Amino acid sequence: MTDKASNSSQGPTQETLQGARGLEAEIARAVIGQERVVHEVVLALLAAGHVLVEGVPGLGKTLLVRSLASAVRGGFNRVQFTPDLMPSDISGHIMFDMKTENFRVRKGPVFCNFLLADEINRSPAKTQSALLEAMQEQQVTIEGRTFPLIPPFLVLATQNPIEQEGTYPLPQAQLDRFLLKVFIDYPEEGDEQALVRQVTAGSVGDRLDTSAIRPLLQAEQIPRLQAHIANLQVDEQIVNYAVRIVRAAREWNGIEAGPGPRGPIALLRAARAEAFLQDRAFVMPDDIKAVAPAALRHRVRLSTDLEIEGYQPDEVLADLLNNIPAPRQ
Repeated sequence: MTDKASNSSQGPTQETLQGARGLEAEIARAVIGQERVVHEVVLALLAAGHVLVEGVPGLGKTLLVRSLASAVRGGFNRVQFTPDLMPSDISGHIMFDMKTENFRVRKGPVFCNFLLADEINRSPAKTQSALLEAMQEQQVTIEGRTFPLIPPFLVLATQNPIEQEGTYPLPQAQLDRFLLKVFIDYPEEGDEQALVRQVTAGSVGDRLDTSAIRPLLQAEQIPRLQAHIANLQVDEQIVNYAVRIVRAAREWNGIEAGPGPRGPIALLRAARAEAFLQDRAFVMPDDIKAVAPAALRHRVRLSTDLEIEGYQPDEVLADLLNNIPAPRQ
């Protein structure tokens, strides 16, 4: 057996680990003033999960995904969701080739490493559901034929705030497939000045510039890195803590519907990635607390009374986390 073949069964190299921990800083060279959003998207990549990003248009969501794809040399596609978008426009379809006089499969934009599903709530549920199989099973079925997706595969879906006109709420089955839900907001004044200066300095138009991004990883390195992170040590008390948080959420005052079993699973997956980025080989209770808002906010539905009073899921989750005792180290 050659050294190369022998290494293929081992974990990621030290260079790969360092490259993964440098992703946030590298993406920040192009995406200015969104440190928390960048951090949570990198978390999702390392935890092999998908991300739902909510925010008004024009805040750099496309630039964020393009920058991530550039930093890991991955394939990028963008789909603009509209009311008339069909499921086959995402997954692909069978077409007749006039030259060969045979039917062939035309693969859709879902066949990539990083898919930006832009304004996903602009399309009805039938079209949104076209992503369910790809997100859950890493495969796509076209006219009865199944095609695997090459890892890594990350869906970053964006949605406008639901109170805007012309939007459809995502069904819970779709929401549950996202590991994290993150909010992207307007940058601080200093960051916005830096952003305006960067975009307008000698450039024509407002094209997205990712030329400053250096590739730190190759796409084919990501699955091995994800496997390494998935094997970080988690004490049984930490598992119990994640489960207690979710079970409490199901009965918490003000929460009408709590997370299902994917809730604690998402907590532990994201917490492992958080521990990795903190340069630790084990998960701490603080890792669970750090990822809990992003991992759970889309899995809870507040009571009508709290919604009328203007409460947000994060406020209720913060109250819950403050009242669930964490394991002592």
